[in-house]
Amino acid sequence: MRRICSSCCFTRRVSNTLQKSEHIQRSIGTMENTKEGNAYGVSEKQNGSTIKSRNGFPSNIILNHDFSRGLDSWNLNCCNGSVVAAESGSFEGISVKSGSNYAVITNRKECWQGLEQDITCRVSLGSTYTVSAFVGVSGSLQGSADIKATLKLEYQGSATNYLFIGRTSVTRQQWKKLEGTFSLSTMPDRVVFYLEGPSPGVDLLIESVVIFCSSPIEDESSSTRCAAEGDENIILNPRFEDGVNNWSGRGCKILLHDSMGDGKIVPQSGKFFVSATERTQTWNGIQQEITGRVQRKLAYEVSAVVQIFGNNITSADVRVTLWVQTPNQREQYIGVAKVTDKDWIQLQGKFLLNASPSRVVIYLEGPPPGTDILLNSLAVKHAEKIPPSPPPVIEDLAFGVNIIQNSNLNDGSNGWFPLGNCTLSVTTGSPHILPPMARDSLGAHEPLSGRYILVTKRSQNWMGPAQMITDGLKLYLTYQVSAWVRIGPGATGAQNVNVALAVDNQWVNGGQAEVGNDRWYEIGGSFRIEKQPLKVMAYIQGPAPGVDLMVAALQIFPVDRRARFRHLRKETDKIRKRDVILKFSGSGTGTPIGTFVKVRQTQNSFGFGSCVSRTNIDNEDFVDFFVKNFNWAVFGNELKWYWTESQQGNFNYRDADELLDLCKSYNMETRGHCIFWEVEGTVQPWIKQLNKNDLMTAVQNRLTGLLTRYKGKFRHYDVNNEMLHGSFYQDRLGKDIRANMFKTANQLDPAATLFVNDYHVEDGCDPRSCPEKYIEHIIDLQKQGAPVGGIGIQGHIDSPVGPVVCSALDNLGALGLPIWFTELDVSSINEFIRADDLEVMLREAFAHPAVDGIMLWGFWELFMSRDNAHLVNAEGEINETGRRYLALRKEWLSHGHGHVNEQGEFMFRGFHGSYVVEMGTGSKKISKTFVVDNGESPLVVSIDL
Repeated sequence: MRRICSSCCFTRRVSNTLQKSEHIQRSIGTMENTKEGNAYGVSEKQNGSTIKSRNGFPSNIILNHDFSRGLDSWNLNCCNGSVVAAESGSFEGISVKSGSNYAVITNRKECWQGLEQDITCRVSLGSTYTVSAFVGVSGSLQGSADIKATLKLEYQGSATNYLFIGRTSVTRQQWKKLEGTFSLSTMPDRVVFYLEGPSPGVDLLIESVVIFCSSPIEDESSSTRCAAEGDENIILNPRFEDGVNNWSGRGCKILLHDSMGDGKIVPQSGKFFVSATERTQTWNGIQQEITGRVQRKLAYEVSAVVQIFGNNITSADVRVTLWVQTPNQREQYIGVAKVTDKDWIQLQGKFLLNASPSRVVIYLEGPPPGTDILLNSLAVKHAEKIPPSPPPVIEDLAFGVNIIQNSNLNDGSNGWFPLGNCTLSVTTGSPHILPPMARDSLGAHEPLSGRYILVTKRSQNWMGPAQMITDGLKLYLTYQVSAWVRIGPGATGAQNVNVALAVDNQWVNGGQAEVGNDRWYEIGGSFRIEKQPLKVMAYIQGPAPGVDLMVAALQIFPVDRRARFRHLRKETDKIRKRDVILKFSGSGTGTPIGTFVKVRQTQNSFGFGSCVSRTNIDNEDFVDFFVKNFNWAVFGNELKWYWTESQQGNFNYRDADELLDLCKSYNMETRGHCIFWEVEGTVQPWIKQLNKNDLMTAVQNRLTGLLTRYKGKFRHYDVNNEMLHGSFYQDRLGKDIRANMFKTANQLDPAATLFVNDYHVEDGCDPRSCPEKYIEHIIDLQKQGAPVGGIGIQGHIDSPVGPVVCSALDNLGALGLPIWFTELDVSSINEFIRADDLEVMLREAFAHPAVDGIMLWGFWELFMSRDNAHLVNAEGEINETGRRYLALRKEWLSHGHGHVNEQGEFMFRGFHGSYVVEMGTGSKKISKTFVVDNGESPLVVSIDL
């Protein structure tokens, strides 16, 4: 088998988290730069091994050979380990170089347990490799112990082999050099180097490891040379120039072609392509193992040229997926990208591994059984860092100016035209004041004319009044939409009416409302355009054919967010702050008049949280940002029924347990999301197959099992997610089931607050979940006895406008229940615009008295449900959106200092939350903690000195 080892090891970001053990004597400094040399005169390069290093010596194929980056690139083989930075002198009598690092491998239960590294893509057939390692032992040891260097050779479909490299005998209080050589006569699917040998209970010490190619293949053009230079693609044989070598079928056959379909299908590039054929399952496809060629915490770009082939099929999903297995046998499937087409098309996506994998396989899947997947090429490369877009420069701003011509209809219907074969006329009888949401943005406004457009003879839903607005729009400005609308008689019930935009023939939602013929209704919404269009048309559509439509006072105007922020700062000061009087007493020397006092807020009582998934917590950089900048957590999938019981009777609570343990260790509160999910597409197949009685039993078992297991551990539960958008359980078990879910959950865990949770509540773009419908839904549940304790607004929003969001909060706040934004995210390819959107939502929520907390639906790139919504880039850099979030968190913490007055008091005004006050009295420094809670009158805190 020919094997092409391509350059696959890219520079890794250095972790800021260091492992600790009883062996650590001082802190270890982490370094970005790789070492140019070492004791062996060879260098280590992380962007792929090369034949020669800069100084002309052979290159070390071991990554992080001297443990300068902790245990990065190494795996612990069923034992524990840490890295020690030794002081000058000795450790347990072992002489070590000043400042050098070494690994300590502990808790060894078997002789073979030790430290290992996957070197698959850095070794090649026929070459000879020289191994050198400085090793030692510590712990309870009589006499000497053998330490061995070994290769583990794994072959797909056959037994694993072990190749002995070398051995040395070592006693305590000494370092010994272990040496050996090896050469591979056959190329395994996986090659792992590891050190082993001492008896159980004896700790293994490793100062450094070097493996270099001492006799490379002379033919540099050979595919089996020590390393291939220049090719960043980690896929071997990516264009099938070497047949199907390095590829295999995943549950099916793969065949090599130069054409198919009587010559109608030929490669888009190159000479060959491969088909995955005789597929009987959707997951069948073409695969390649890439173990050892991908590294954790690096972002990779995937690009594939694919199409499908089969009878009676014109389109189907083709997906690129990663199967990942961790050393503890945990399995993970990562969806990378998806396309739908029958012609050659490029499929693109990105991925990142949080944990060090033991195996990684990339494969194509997706189409229905019997459909062939065709692959022309596949590339996986370290993702290029794209510089952020600059903040947009917008000239001639005219906030609040309506871009609709003749909105007041003073000039008849001039500027308007009918969309379709309908008839427009102008008549009178509409409101003379602006709709409330527009009024909140525009302030005092002259009275409206009372004229409106009457649309008759409508034969299609989309027919209505229209106007071209291309010239009036500016890129990156957020526009608010407002109008009065009404329908004529003859409709069977209320009708959806929509202000829409055709942006180069693409539909953009400007706001929707459910409208009757009894009165005028307000439509409020927003939009933004971020790419230059050729033409933009605004139009109003929606009622059923034959139903007349009335439209008055259509307003489309850019909003002044900064002016709104000034208003919100004042509101925030009113509802989130309180006057505080610190009253000092008890000093042995009398009242400490004039003593310097420093007050520092340590935590805000408002909830700031984020979604987190089990795989995220394998990345120490993710955890560091998460625990420092949030005080609440919600799990992305790990508590959902389809995750905890994907197959009937097979339970998986391990992931949720591990997430809970992390949150508990950092004193973070948690929301339980969710017990049930009412949308049918989210229900696992085995539940859909149950009859009514069995389904009722399953529902009861789910409630009992989950809430008994986690009683008292989740502060909130989303009981039945998205009831305004689905009805799976209600359709099968009757209307009472929803209220009964709440009642039973309350009985099983009375301390938990039980929430409803839904989306498009706050943005004016979905009549099914508008605030009025949500209020009706909550009141209906309460009438049935459901103990609804909180209102969840998911907050997946685009181009938010403050008054539209605030209007929804005002309406819902009338119920007197706490409101949480439970899944907030905003999206824009420009991170400055994204930051503005996030600031709008955070300020509106924090300034509203009905809101108690905000949960972001993630913050780390590649681990969010929406693209271009992240605060932190994939490899850990905080972007402008993240910086804006951190700035707001800092703004909403109070700090103060000054001197105690003549009354023995120190006064300040601060945000609600936890505080520390520090002061010095004579030679003694005193520190006390206190809490500022909500209240109208000043809070008096007695400080006994």
